[in-house]
Amino acid sequence: MGGKILKQSTLWTAGLITGNLIGAGILALPVSLGVCGLAPSLILMVIYGALMFYSAEILSREAIERKNAFFDLPSLYAVYLGNFGKWAAILTNGIILYGLLVAYISGGSQIIADLIGAQSGKSLIALGLAIVLSFLTILDLSVINKYNAVLVGVLLCAFGALIFLSFPAMDFSRLEENHWQHAPLAIPLIVTACHFHNIIPLLCRDLNWDLKAMRKAILCGMFIALLMNILWTVCGIATLPRHGENSLIQAYTANLPATVPMGNILKSRIFTLVAALFSLTAIATSFIANGAGLMNFLRDLFSGTSCDPGKKPSLVIKLFAFLPPALIALLYPAIFIKALDVVGGVGIVTLFGVLPCLIALHKKSYSRSFRLAGVIFLICALTALITALITLAAPKADLEPECQKQHGTLNFSTEGKKIL
Repeated sequence: MGGKILKQSTLWTAGLITGNLIGAGILALPVSLGVCGLAPSLILMVIYGALMFYSAEILSREAIERKNAFFDLPSLYAVYLGNFGKWAAILTNGIILYGLLVAYISGGSQIIADLIGAQSGKSLIALGLAIVLSFLTILDLSVINKYNAVLVGVLLCAFGALIFLSFPAMDFSRLEENHWQHAPLAIPLIVTACHFHNIIPLLCRDLNWDLKAMRKAILCGMFIALLMNILWTVCGIATLPRHGENSLIQAYTANLPATVPMGNILKSRIFTLVAALFSLTAIATSFIANGAGLMNFLRDLFSGTSCDPGKKPSLVIKLFAFLPPALIALLYPAIFIKALDVVGGVGIVTLFGVLPCLIALHKKSYSRSFRLAGVIFLICALTALITALITLAAPKADLEPECQKQHGTLNFSTEGKKIL
């Protein structure tokens, strides 16, 4: 009986991981990955997906070793890197988690406002969305799992409908075009789409500190998300032309999610409605998972490793977790897409790529092969960090010569205007 219960818990946990992974990042994947082409994108998905699985394995081992569901990254990195590691983790993790929640509220409110034609009421929509998502996240993890199962089910159905509705407009010859020089542009979104690591301690507790069960849940959840990311990327690249109106480069330079130009090309009201459902469901599942991770992060920050695992988050923790993102989203409504490259390429790569690999190299108890893998993945993480910093310095300029060669002396805008 106990084995059956654990197996069910593993499936629930895998669903929660999938729901977290299929978040806002997937909305921009076909655009950022489409700029470099399918073959480079697939290779980068495998490499950086493996890196994120490796770091999840390390963090799972650390959580299970401590058997503390509310230990978090500052206390962990303090053990290996001292106060520098502790405060670096506090700042970086805070930027990641708060930045993601801000993006989800801002992006979700924009989608709803566009859908119902209420641009003047975006502030009220954002406030209402923040309240609903925050309430769902505050619930116990067992209740969150139940909501998450429904949300993931809706997400999968909407995803299948989007693929089906897009099929008539697909041109599979576009999948043969590759631009390796633009491959670094895809890395931040790939890493963001593989990020769920903040909730690992809570998931380990839910699985009774069973490393094998946790590893299975991570593999299952990440594999489902990988398949969806690949299918959605193929769909977007095959549907959208590279140049012109409603193209990959237009969407990239204007910071648009893939569903916007795809909806314009398909001219289907049904597609628009399903795309909105898919987008909002993806945002909701990711908000719930990252919101739970943020509360865990704040508990560790305020209480250290001595906090009572059986004690629910206080009102202060809840206010600190959910009030700032709501306020920032109201003040900066256009922050949704712009935040993803910074969060993924700098924050997530550092906190869940570079630092876990350093732990692997530090611990003598790990096998030689496991530590060797740490060296390889550390190189990958540092490469991603360096290229992200370089790309963020001039994220759009390197695409203009290609556009001008294709279209001549036209006006190329990055402010959401049409690019022909």
